[in-house]
Amino acid sequence: MRIGDFKESYATDEAVFTTSTSRFWLGVLFLILALFPFMVGDYLLYMANITGIAIVAALGLNILTGAAGQISLGHAAFVGIGAYTSAILSNRFGMPFLICLPLAGLASAFFGVLVGAPSMRMKGLYLCITTLAAQVIFEFFFVHWESLTGGIRGLNIAPAKIFGLNIGTEFGFYWVTLTVVIIAATVSRNIFRTRVGRAFIAIRDRDISAELMGINLFRYKLYAFAVSSFLAGIAGCLWVNHLKSITPEHFPLHESIRFLAMIIVGGLGNILGAIYGAIFMTLIPEILQAILKFFEEIFPQAMSFLFPLQTVVFGFLIVVFLVFEPHGLAEMWVRVKSYFRLWPFKH
Repeated sequence: MRIGDFKESYATDEAVFTTSTSRFWLGVLFLILALFPFMVGDYLLYMANITGIAIVAALGLNILTGAAGQISLGHAAFVGIGAYTSAILSNRFGMPFLICLPLAGLASAFFGVLVGAPSMRMKGLYLCITTLAAQVIFEFFFVHWESLTGGIRGLNIAPAKIFGLNIGTEFGFYWVTLTVVIIAATVSRNIFRTRVGRAFIAIRDRDISAELMGINLFRYKLYAFAVSSFLAGIAGCLWVNHLKSITPEHFPLHESIRFLAMIIVGGLGNILGAIYGAIFMTLIPEILQAILKFFEEIFPQAMSFLFPLQTVVFGFLIVVFLVFEPHGLAEMWVRVKSYFRLWPFKH
């Protein structure tokens, strides 16, 4: 049982994994993730890939909204920009996956900076409406710029390859998704330890005080939009290469709300919270589908309510967590660990 927590240097205080126990369990987690694709079928691998892509997108939104305090309802649009960029580069220019991946992120980051430019004079509800307008505008282009995006029919791409190896299967793509998730989580966690990350948090907590301390609000808000959109673009590239097709229906406003629900349910401003929230909210549709299938014998039209029911459940979970557990699943996990750390003592 830990009875003290003494830090003798700044590096020790900023360490991500402070004990040998946490490093041990991290190693166990990596071992489980490495063995997972050899023990399950294609469907569970498909769910793992979809969850990993959601984690990357949620990490990006968590930096913007959770760390910097800039609310966005257009995150799905930036995921879509990354997806379309990757598909266009692959189809028209024959660029390999490893080149499309960063370029998709940069394309989303560019448009993220454009959308974030008004953030100097807008915040709160007004900024939220601005990002909502961006979502609607990009959706319009996805549908109507047919010569580039394929319109409502969308685009299809060939299975991705890395150094000649086909990663178009669920098994092959799992390793790509896992690698990107680990890199994205590591980078996101370390951003919070830098001067930029601390500036994000200062802006979120009190922007006027942050400006008085010498933080350039406009510059750091643009940084937040750029980093968030870059990760969204990476998620979009993974999405289109996983499904091998893309249509505007993949990135509606409903999807932006789902990403927002992920970080609220998981825990705003917390890396583990974004991961927990993405896993939880990705499994919710599967749980609802299983429940509706159970009632299908009694009510044959039950499955037709799946999509609207998802929206209702997402909204309900957002309200419940904001009221009863504002710090999300991450805080609940911390309390569970604290309880067992001191067990059987109460104090």
